[in-house]
Amino acid sequence: MTSIEVQALTKEFGTRRAVDDLTFRVLPGRVTGFLGPNGAGKSTTMRLVLGLDRPTSGTATIGGRAYATLDEPLRHVGALLDARAAHGSRTGRDHLRTLAASNRIPDRRVDEVLAETGLASVARRRVRTYSLGMRQRLGIAAALLGDPGVVMLDEPSNGLDPEGIIWIRELLRRLAAQGRTVLVSSHLMNETASFADHLVVLGKGRLLADTPMREFIHARVRPGVRIRTSDPVTLRTALARHGHDAVEHEDGHWTVRHARVDEIGLLASASGVPLLELAAEEATLEQAYLDLTSTETEFTAQPQEA
Repeated sequence: MTSIEVQALTKEFGTRRAVDDLTFRVLPGRVTGFLGPNGAGKSTTMRLVLGLDRPTSGTATIGGRAYATLDEPLRHVGALLDARAAHGSRTGRDHLRTLAASNRIPDRRVDEVLAETGLASVARRRVRTYSLGMRQRLGIAAALLGDPGVVMLDEPSNGLDPEGIIWIRELLRRLAAQGRTVLVSSHLMNETASFADHLVVLGKGRLLADTPMREFIHARVRPGVRIRTSDPVTLRTALARHGHDAVEHEDGHWTVRHARVDEIGLLASASGVPLLELAAEEATLEQAYLDLTSTETEFTAQPQEA
């Protein structure tokens, strides 16, 4: 299997630098989430890897080779960048058969990916009659058509129903477990957290993070404890006595930062604090992502006056 290698990659559009001296690798055997605010350069980077744009400087290769030099590229790299790319007047099956013929892929493989993506029953309907979710599935079927070692998907969950989201999550994990290189761009933090092993995060075209997902989260957001009591005065005293930083919220619950449930439970019991609620507040990918990218967002809505 092969990796995606981006080395000192820069892309300028006039005076705007969309990708700025970017270096990272996407390795086989894991799902790499590709994150960043709108305008961070994710789509441009994926286009550069696929040879759809030419870099101003630097390189983007797959297994050490530029995409344009690959013979029968669908056998090496499968990609979904735009679910609307399929010609609306063709049937889903004919769209895939055209792609297959150009890469010497047998028709039986077309039927296999139609079944795998749940489109077998609508394969002979014209693409213009497909919903957004069906078009997404067709784009994923095209990406899988050549049984490639590298899969790149841009917002693959877009338009999918809950069953489809579960399906794409399981598909990504399975592809990685088979030793493939999987790069997935997404704005859905909770969904990314459900399938990604590793993260590459961009901000304004620059690399902000290239790290395992768990390390990314724990380096930026520490877990805490949620607690509710009928005796907040005693709770506050007990927590302060043991050096804990606690915040009271409007609905009456408290958050004890940088603490564990068992620790706070024992403390409350020893202090005679009556507990109405005690639960872990786990650090999330969304919290860590927002902490990292808060100053890297190009488009930010301003709060409205009441």
